Amino acid sequence: MELAHSLLLNEDALAQITEAKRPVFIFEWLRFLDKVLVAANKVDVKEKQKKLVDQLTGLISSAPGPPTRKLLAKNLATLYSIGDTFTVFQTLDKCNDIIKSKDDTPAYLPTKLAAVACVGAFYEKMGRMLGSSFPDTINNLLKALKSAESQGRSEILLSLQKVLSGLGGAAASCHRDIYKNARSLLTDRSMAVRCMVAKCLLELQNEAVFLWTTELENMATLCFKALEGSNYGVRVAVAKLLGTVMATALMPKQAAVMRQNVKRATLEEVLELMATGFLRGGSGFLKSGGEMLKGGASVSREVRVGVTQAYVVFVTTLGGQWLERNFATFLSHVLDLVSHPRATQTHVEAVYSRRCVSFMLRATLGGLLGEKAQIAAGKEICQAISKQMRAVVCPCIFDSHKFVSPVRKNEQLETHFMFSPPGLVETVTSVLLHPSMAARLAAAWCLRCVAVALPYQLTPLLDRCAERINNLKSSPEAVSGYSFAIAALLGGVHQCPLGIPHSKGKLVVSIAEDLLRTAAQNSRLSLQRTQAGWLLLGALMTLGPSLVRYHLPKMLLLWRNVFPRSQKELEAEKARGDAFTWQVTLEGRAGALCAMRSFVAHCPELLTEDVIRRLMTPIECAMTMMSHVPAIIKVHGAHLKASAAMVRLRLYDILALLPPKTYEGSFNALLRELVAEFTLTDNSANTTTSLLENVSLEHDPSSIYLRIPVGEAIPGPLPLGVSVIDASVALFGVVFPHVSFKHRLQMLDHFAECIKQAKGVRQQAVQLNIFTAVLSALKGLAENKSTLGPEEVRKSALALVMGALDNPNPILRCAAGEALGRMAQVVGEATFIARMAQTSFDKLKSARDVVSRTGHSLALGCLHRYVGGIGSGQHLKTSVSILLALAQDGSSHEVQTWALHSLALIVDSSGPMYRGYVEPTLSLVLTLLLTVPPSHTEVHQCLGRCLGALITTVGPELQGNGATISTIRSSCLVGCAIMQDHSDSLVQAAAISCLQQLHMFAPRHVNLSSLVPCLCVHLCSSHLLLRRAAVACLRQLAQREAAEVCEYAMSLAKRAGDDLNITETGLEGVLFGMLDRETDRKLCSDIHDTLGHMLSSLAVEKLSHWLKLCKDVLAATTDVGGAVVFEVEKDEEDSEKKDDDDTMFTGLGEDDKSKPSVAPRWVTRVFAADCLCRIILLCENADKTHFDLAAARSAKAKNPKGDLLVLHLSDLIRMAFMAATDHSNQLRMAGLQALEDIIKKFASVPEPEFPGHVILEQYQANVGAALRPAFSPDTPSDITAKACQVCSTWIGSGVVSDLNDLRRVHNLLVSSLDKVQAGKGSPSQLYSESATTMEKLAVLKAWAEVYVMAMKIKKEAESKPAKPVRSGDEDEDEDDVGADVLPPDSLITLVQPELPSLSRLWLAMLRDYALLTLPAEFSSQLPPDGGAFYTPETIDTARIHYRSSWAPVLHAVALWLSSTEFGAGEEKEEVPSAPSKAAALPQGALSTTKTFDESVKDRMHLMLGVSIEFLCFPRPEEPIEYVMSCLHALCTLLESPCAKTHISEDQLLAVELLNVLHRLLLTRDPPAVQLQVTAVVQETIRAAQDHLQLQKTIEKDSEPGLGEGVDTGELVPGKSLVFAAMELLVFVLVRHLPHLNTRVKESPSHVTLRPQRLPEESARLVANTVSILAELPSLCSPAGSMTILPTVLFLITGVLRETAVKTSDKSVPMPVSAALQGIKTIITSPLARVESIQTQWSSLVRSSLASVLEYSQPDESRPDMDEVSMLTAITLFLLSASNELVGVTVLQKGCLDRFRNGLNSSDPGVQARCYQLLLSVFQHSSRALSTPYIHALAPLMVEKLKAVERSRPRTAAELQAVQEGVRVLENLVGMGEEQNRVQLLALLVPTLISYLLDENAISSAPQVSKGLHDFALQNLMRIGPLYPSAFKIVIGAAPELKTRLESAIRANQASSKAKAAARLAQPTVQAAPTITLKKSFF
Repeated sequence: MELAHSLLLNEDALAQITEAKRPVFIFEWLRFLDKVLVAANKVDVKEKQKKLVDQLTGLISSAPGPPTRKLLAKNLATLYSIGDTFTVFQTLDKCNDIIKSKDDTPAYLPTKLAAVACVGAFYEKMGRMLGSSFPDTINNLLKALKSAESQGRSEILLSLQKVLSGLGGAAASCHRDIYKNARSLLTDRSMAVRCMVAKCLLELQNEAVFLWTTELENMATLCFKALEGSNYGVRVAVAKLLGTVMATALMPKQAAVMRQNVKRATLEEVLELMATGFLRGGSGFLKSGGEMLKGGASVSREVRVGVTQAYVVFVTTLGGQWLERNFATFLSHVLDLVSHPRATQTHVEAVYSRRCVSFMLRATLGGLLGEKAQIAAGKEICQAISKQMRAVVCPCIFDSHKFVSPVRKNEQLETHFMFSPPGLVETVTSVLLHPSMAARLAAAWCLRCVAVALPYQLTPLLDRCAERINNLKSSPEAVSGYSFAIAALLGGVHQCPLGIPHSKGKLVVSIAEDLLRTAAQNSRLSLQRTQAGWLLLGALMTLGPSLVRYHLPKMLLLWRNVFPRSQKELEAEKARGDAFTWQVTLEGRAGALCAMRSFVAHCPELLTEDVIRRLMTPIECAMTMMSHVPAIIKVHGAHLKASAAMVRLRLYDILALLPPKTYEGSFNALLRELVAEFTLTDNSANTTTSLLENVSLEHDPSSIYLRIPVGEAIPGPLPLGVSVIDASVALFGVVFPHVSFKHRLQMLDHFAECIKQAKGVRQQAVQLNIFTAVLSALKGLAENKSTLGPEEVRKSALALVMGALDNPNPILRCAAGEALGRMAQVVGEATFIARMAQTSFDKLKSARDVVSRTGHSLALGCLHRYVGGIGSGQHLKTSVSILLALAQDGSSHEVQTWALHSLALIVDSSGPMYRGYVEPTLSLVLTLLLTVPPSHTEVHQCLGRCLGALITTVGPELQGNGATISTIRSSCLVGCAIMQDHSDSLVQAAAISCLQQLHMFAPRHVNLSSLVPCLCVHLCSSHLLLRRAAVACLRQLAQREAAEVCEYAMSLAKRAGDDLNITETGLEGVLFGMLDRETDRKLCSDIHDTLGHMLSSLAVEKLSHWLKLCKDVLAATTDVGGAVVFEVEKDEEDSEKKDDDDTMFTGLGEDDKSKPSVAPRWVTRVFAADCLCRIILLCENADKTHFDLAAARSAKAKNPKGDLLVLHLSDLIRMAFMAATDHSNQLRMAGLQALEDIIKKFASVPEPEFPGHVILEQYQANVGAALRPAFSPDTPSDITAKACQVCSTWIGSGVVSDLNDLRRVHNLLVSSLDKVQAGKGSPSQLYSESATTMEKLAVLKAWAEVYVMAMKIKKEAESKPAKPVRSGDEDEDEDDVGADVLPPDSLITLVQPELPSLSRLWLAMLRDYALLTLPAEFSSQLPPDGGAFYTPETIDTARIHYRSSWAPVLHAVALWLSSTEFGAGEEKEEVPSAPSKAAALPQGALSTTKTFDESVKDRMHLMLGVSIEFLCFPRPEEPIEYVMSCLHALCTLLESPCAKTHISEDQLLAVELLNVLHRLLLTRDPPAVQLQVTAVVQETIRAAQDHLQLQKTIEKDSEPGLGEGVDTGELVPGKSLVFAAMELLVFVLVRHLPHLNTRVKESPSHVTLRPQRLPEESARLVANTVSILAELPSLCSPAGSMTILPTVLFLITGVLRETAVKTSDKSVPMPVSAALQGIKTIITSPLARVESIQTQWSSLVRSSLASVLEYSQPDESRPDMDEVSMLTAITLFLLSASNELVGVTVLQKGCLDRFRNGLNSSDPGVQARCYQLLLSVFQHSSRALSTPYIHALAPLMVEKLKAVERSRPRTAAELQAVQEGVRVLENLVGMGEEQNRVQLLALLVPTLISYLLDENAISSAPQVSKGLHDFALQNLMRIGPLYPSAFKIVIGAAPELKTRLESAIRANQASSKAKAAARLAQPTVQAAPTITLKKSFF
């Protein structure tokens, strides 16, 4: 293929390839040329032009296929328009000669067609440049037109269209000729030709004025005729032509009017013309009066649909503004159409006309008008209805009305009803009394739509209907109409999240009961009352189990009473009654069964065994009754048939929903009924299953409350006869698998017999029904995994199926093929499959007729499809070869289509097994694509399916680079290219999905630069399938390459002309626009995904672009009129970002004023608000600079192109504000959510220009204003709930610093709190009780969050050091000055007044929550009348609301209890801002019944119960904040003394708490949770310690065995608090320091790692854990402590070993200091003084020290061990446990070693610390301990200090080490006895003197060296006076010392007498030791 990529055709390469591949090679070259000519250099082109022209014209006569000729013509025209034009006339003549040629053989046809195509392309491209030659050309084409066959006719007409478009007005002289020749072809046999004529005439009417003036009527007639017997393509083309011509006649184009004096048609004339088509079709106007009067044949459906589409084109062409102005006229015209007797000759026709008209109104109103205009239209329609309450008109109006009253999701505009509910609802309810049932039903449906759009209307509407039905009981219409309305409204409840009050259910039940009870009283009303009563009960069931549960017993009773109880009663009944009573009885029973079905469908939870058993009684009775009905009908007349059919339908429906096991006993009778039903035994009509799509509400009133299947806008039940058959077929499929083989055989034989008996049309009908049933049965068998049965059953089934494979009816052939495949699947035996396959093979080899070839080829496809690749592998080769042969049969396109379809099935199901056949199949597909005429679209569609399947089969291999793979890949790409150019939308859609698959497997090879623009063009296609395919493909592309996709789309916008919808907003803007127009669920969800992918990959980089998009959608005005221009308001504070982003996209399409863009609908705006939240989240994850104004500004200054979110804050706030204050409730929710996100993310961003302030402060007013409307009384609960959440976030965010500003938002919460206190059930309740629950809980939660925040601020303020108190008058001033800084407790002052009532409500809520979380088996303990905030009926929904709000409340209650000592101080505590009586309220309430202790106990149980229940099993979906809240609450609670005593008195409670916390640690990772858990454990342990102290003080004199493990020392797991705590703490330690676990070391895979520095959080956690561990022994008795101490000490020393690591900044890690503190705590504990455990104790202490010594041994594997911490630990042992350690030589030797190492360390810091520690050991009070150390280490020290003279210190650290050493020596001198003092000084003094510098060196010496000199000198000056005599002796003994000393003193005095004086007064300040922490250990 690469060889084809050259400017000239590579003829050598072409000659070398095989004949078959040449067309592909040529096509590929033409494709390349098409791309390259436009971009090539003109000079190159001109050089090679002659050769190129020759090659291209040569190709004309090589018989090119359709795609090739199209490209060929395009390239030739392009070549001439780029290069020289002088040979163009020669080429044109050549083409004309070919066209004139008399050769009519099929072989020459492609050449002729290619020539025609070239002529068209020339004129289209060059137009008037070819000026004078056009009359000849046109005549030539018209001559050819007369003799051409259909393919030629299409091509010539296409060329004519191009000639016309190229020449424009210049060709006026030929217009009439073209018109005359073309118009007769509008009724051509070939549909493709009709399409082309319509397109050609459409082009003609642009310039030919006569078409829409004098010829207007003829044009209309022609179009009507063309529509007869048309297909979809023709209807679209003709409708476009007719609509455009009519619109032009009404509003002519300016230029044409100026040229000629034109008479304009009036609107009435035009509409009248269109109406004739709708009402009379193409039969001409008044051919014969008589025939017309007789009301001859009805208009065919095709014409009616075509005219309907033409109406839509007509209105769309005239535009939205025209429609707005002329809507009244248009509406009355349309309504006249549907009420015209010609449109309603039969019921079916009336239904059909109604659907046409409603489509008309929906397409025009829905698409063209903005929201305001739609409201106006709604009013118009209301007026029309009031005028025309006539029988037939109404249903239509309602059918149309149901679109205006917003059903379709995108039109569900509450604004409709903001203005017109009074008129609308009144009008609609008046129709409920209309005599026609269809009108009543439509009105009811309309009301349901109103209620779903505006949930606040739901309850009032129900009440109104209920009231009317009670008042107008005596009118049959009223009973029927209002019951329809109530049923419809109840059916809509599930779409209203807030529901309806529970009492409405009871109301409906009582109405229904009343109707059923009084039905018998008045025969005029009995039928309506019976129907209405059951309808209401059926609708009631849709409210779900929570409501139905209460009425179930009553319902079961009603159902039982409708049917006779026994066989005897049944017989007796038959003898009684007349026709009317039977009709009422049957209707009643049908109604009862319908209600049962609704119950089974909507309340599956209530279907217990018992209920099913009780339901079966009436159902079985109904089955028995069925057999008696025919006899009754015989007696009383055939009009009962419908009622009987209704009973059957309801029976089949309910049985299909129940498990077949429940009615096994009645299978035989039932099957007899079913088979009779669909074999039409008792039915004279030839009814077939639902292939007749003809739906209307009146066919089945119950559909008004049932759920609508996904994707449909309105319910459309089928006619009764059809529904019954459908239901019987479905039930047959359910029952068949459970029937014995014998019966199966009987039925199959019976089927064959029935088909044989029937004749003609009836036979087709019977056969169709039987096949559907058999398919349904086989499907049931496959789903149940059961088999078909023994040989004879199979034989019978096979005979039945095989007979139909060559039936002339294609639908039957399809059914038979499917059945064959299913059968093979169910039987699943290789021999059976082989037999079936062989039959088809033989048949296909011999048969020549189309029917059997199509049937059997499909059979092969189905076989492979259902058996799968493995099962049918051996037949694959034969099947493929046969089908490939059939697909090449050019004589019959039908055979090709079926064969290719089967081939696609086989490729799909064989998977990898097909790999060997890919190449031949692919080459066949390409050949056919290049040769089959485009008019055979079915063939092309199947080719597309095959190509897609082949791509999937090759799969990821397509990425490869091998020769074969490259060929396959390029073949696939060529195939896709051909299909992309096809005129049929389905083929184009197939091409897109193939490219999408190619992109999935080989993304590099799909050229996005050409694919994306193509997809963008399809986005505005009128074909849904094409739009779907394009969006699905974009969705996949955007996942990987969003940026490229958007760039290519933008480049298209710059390149393309006006016909494209992509403006500067790019592809994203187009997709947002589509969201408004599209109603298809799948399409919308794909658009959402595509935008989502683009957003996630691009939003951060192109921030202003995306924010701009969202803002435009959100800020859109709802006015229509002129274009919507989005104004970008500038903000003062945003002056720094006045770059072109803002001004770039201000206007959208101002140039095109005639088509106003309709403002975005609310659904799209909700999506935009969600996008806003996503953008904020994406920025947060991308870069923190987005949330830092100072950093953002500096970044913007460096890189003006960069874009940061914080710079757009004002836009964000404005968008959230616009959304939050909108009409639409959903949008308000989204806006509040966005506002909350913004507050959370930006609350802490400081304002750089005003230090101490944050940037959100300037938006206080906006936030307040956005929240205020949400608290108005008529706001739905969910919005108020959300707003409370935002309030608490705002108040708690700390943004607002002024109390008065805060008050505004705070007052909103206060007002809502009053609402909560109002108590349950307000009188005017609109929504269900659970909505009220939601709102109240949200308020309480918000208050709780505010209170928690307030307490936190207060606590932080208290923990800060207090400022120095100033004198009183200053104090006053300061208050004024700092008024804008919040005093720390100000937030508390806002909450304080409400606390008394809040605390009461909070506790009540927690009590509710505790009850609601009880497991189901305790449900009997729930209070019968509900809790404080929920009613028992709504308990299930209430649980969800409680679950989302209990955690903050728990925390708040804990804070409140702990701050008021469990409400103890409520009377005593002086609360400044709350009057004491309010504060005492809750206490007062309690004290009446319980003592204070009891109430404490209750509250403790409540709080701990709720917490432990939650922490036991926090559901994974619970946010981590709840876990934290819960832990904080426990911690706060346990800080209070009351709680401490409570938990310590009940030790099992504490143990349970610790066990639960341990389990929480196992499941939750975040470090914050773990830290908080340790805090709770610490509080629990402290509580226990306090309790133990208390006991000890009480029992001072008793034995000391208090504490855990009394005398034996045994700690019982499960009862022991210490054991539980140990378990939890060990888990934490081992989790963070795995090496503590000895098992880890012993495992073979263990690798010793050097200890790492723990991360900050882990370090804090380990430190906390260690400190708790050290406290545990104090909870035990001496014996008990001996049990745990070994473990505790092992762990603490282990932690020391693992964490003692040197740090760069010399700081001590937290775990180390905690471990040292722990060691000290344990060693100094009073246990050492208990005699009974003395020996154990000392051995413990010794072994611990031994461990530390072992760990601190220097070791290569641990170079960074922190010796200082280890030495500190050793010193701790020596100092605190001296008694146990004296005289243990092993340990002593070890300790000396460690100290020696420390002194010899190379690190001066270690030396210094070592000297300090030794000093403390030397000074120890027990001489027995210290002496050995002094003897061993003092000499070493003296040596070290003497050595300093030779190497003076160079750093401050080294100097400090020397100073510390000298200090130790000085202390030793002081400790020595008088007689040894001289010897000791003789060591010290010379050393110090050796440090002195002589006076010459002192000036040049470095700073540190001088420091040493000064230090030595001062020490000497101090020692002298201390020990005068000894000093003299030492100095005297060595004269050189004396001289050095004297000279140094002299120099010192001379240098600075003043300084010296000062210095001698205060000895040098020594450098503070770097390590301060450890001082505290001694």
